[in-house]
Amino acid sequence: MLRWSVHLEGGPRRVNHAAVAVGHKVYSFGGYCSGEDYETLRQIDVHVFNSVSLRWMKLPPVRTGGHERAREVPYMRYGHTAVLLDDTIYLWGGRNDTEGACNVLYAFDVRTFDVNVLSDKTVFILLLVFQADCFSNDIHRLDTTTMVWSLINARVMTFPLLNTSSPSFVHPTVQFILFLFVVTNKVLTSPDALLNFTPRPTIPMSNPCPEQGMGDEFNLMDHSDLYILDFSPNLKTLCKIAVIQYSLEQSGLPHDIRWELAAMTTNSNISRPIFSSHG
Repeated sequence: MLRWSVHLEGGPRRVNHAAVAVGHKVYSFGGYCSGEDYETLRQIDVHVFNSVSLRWMKLPPVRTGGHERAREVPYMRYGHTAVLLDDTIYLWGGRNDTEGACNVLYAFDVRTFDVNVLSDKTVFILLLVFQADCFSNDIHRLDTTTMVWSLINARVMTFPLLNTSSPSFVHPTVQFILFLFVVTNKVLTSPDALLNFTPRPTIPMSNPCPEQGMGDEFNLMDHSDLYILDFSPNLKTLCKIAVIQYSLEQSGLPHDIRWELAAMTTNSNISRPIFSSHG
């Protein structure tokens, strides 16, 4: 039974970013925020979410130590993809407002952020390319042994035309399944959905997402909130959700439970102003 267990405000205000989970932390790379400068070349920013304390932090810039080294660090971008294989994060694609779309593949060690030797694994990338208002729903695969790209022929019943705000993730306990939150474009009228892709036969799955419409496309706002979707909430989690939902008395609860309840209801405070000229 899937449950939305946490909703917190005050994180990095971003759309079209890319995030990967490494242990109990989530690394979020770049993204777009209204008012930020995407013409000047600068290092991509990295925010880290701790899933234990439920707090965000921003990593300091990488020390490049020279022009050649600086080229190994991706510039600030949006619409890119990031995946984790072993201890290496692969970041690919995206664009800014000066260089346009980027086709360089970056590899980072999650402990040092140094460029790492590519491992003999396969990367699945849901390609969301946007150019001249043209969007793609292709799935490409990169074999990091041969460094050769290939197009995946995915068979689907109904797969919408996606925009660059459609994030995807792999569930660690459901092998070979790629889950995709669909954010439809303005041509479609269906609500947001949760789809899944697998190289093996597809398993049935219900939609846990709130059925919210697209709203006015000219009255959009970059959000800073975070939701946590628990794929298999235990009794402890369900009880904490009930305590918060019904505002139950907490004074008689153990200290560690009260700390967890406070973390689940205390917003972060690193959000930038909505219309900041400096991001």
